[in-house]
Amino acid sequence: MKFKFLAATAAVAACLFAAQASAQSKGLVGIAMPTKSSARWIDDGNNMVKQLQEAGYQTDLQYAEDDIPNQLNQIENMITKGVKVLVIASIDGTTLTNALENAEAADIKVIAYDRLIRESDAVSYYATFDNFKVGVQQASSLVKGLEDRFPDEKPWNVELFGGSPDDNNAFFFYNGAMSVLQPLIDKGDIVIPSGQTGMDKVGTLRWDPATAQSRMDNILSSQYSNKHLHGVLSPYDGLSIGILSSVKGVGYGSGDLKMPIVTGQDAEVPSVKSIIADEQYSTIFKDTRALAAVTVKMVDAVLQGSEPEINDTETYDNGVKVVPSYLLEPVSVDKSNYEEILVGSGYYKPEQLK
Repeated sequence: MKFKFLAATAAVAACLFAAQASAQSKGLVGIAMPTKSSARWIDDGNNMVKQLQEAGYQTDLQYAEDDIPNQLNQIENMITKGVKVLVIASIDGTTLTNALENAEAADIKVIAYDRLIRESDAVSYYATFDNFKVGVQQASSLVKGLEDRFPDEKPWNVELFGGSPDDNNAFFFYNGAMSVLQPLIDKGDIVIPSGQTGMDKVGTLRWDPATAQSRMDNILSSQYSNKHLHGVLSPYDGLSIGILSSVKGVGYGSGDLKMPIVTGQDAEVPSVKSIIADEQYSTIFKDTRALAAVTVKMVDAVLQGSEPEINDTETYDNGVKVVPSYLLEPVSVDKSNYEEILVGSGYYKPEQLK
């Protein structure tokens, strides 16, 4: 009896050891995120770590706080530590070439995460959302809001904001939005009183809210002393909050001065609360849980020697190669559907939005 017990105990211990060894043998995955200044990147990092660890991988998660040399150092350190795969959400998708050459020399696969890494053939795959569609949804929501709030005030006065010029996604957002807005501009239904169009004029370096607020302040003081601002195309919630601060500062949202229609992206808590309060009009929800899940599947496939699932082989040319990609679907959110989309999916708890 004692022998059987010892044998069973040894068998259990052997199984546990084998399970631990198997988990450890799956290797270390490096995750380079751009900043903690945006809640969405914190969620991305946490979701990735959780799902990778559940799949049996060790993780090294680093945030560079929008400092390019810092991110380069972090990636080089990950390579030195012996990571098997690098998952990188780049600050500037054009500055990583040398680091990625080192990764390639060490046979480390690189997955670009939600931001395309440019000018490198060392990028194996890209996991992201349909970023052109994000822009289409932002502009479509802007037009719907203009029609609902200002039906008899055409032409509508609208100002355009773009994302960071060093982020490849910013151009997809802008081009997607302009595919909807340009025909209305050409038709005369929308005018841009500042005359500022094109990413070279409307881009917002590092997606900085203070920069957006300052630019909105300047536009309002120079162009809107005797006209009403009807709408603002904003590609990101952080910028939207800055823009809203600017317009509220000159009286919009009080008295008879209706708030302009302001779009956004990432469904961050302050902006969802702003939507509920009838300030920001809409945002785009990109479920970071789903993006993390796709990325984990990519990591697992790469390290098991198989081809990961992809659904786009044409869109994302990084200047050296077309990067095989998996594109997820974004969802437009406004006051009419935020409970269903954000709370109903379990992404937020009701008390977070109070």
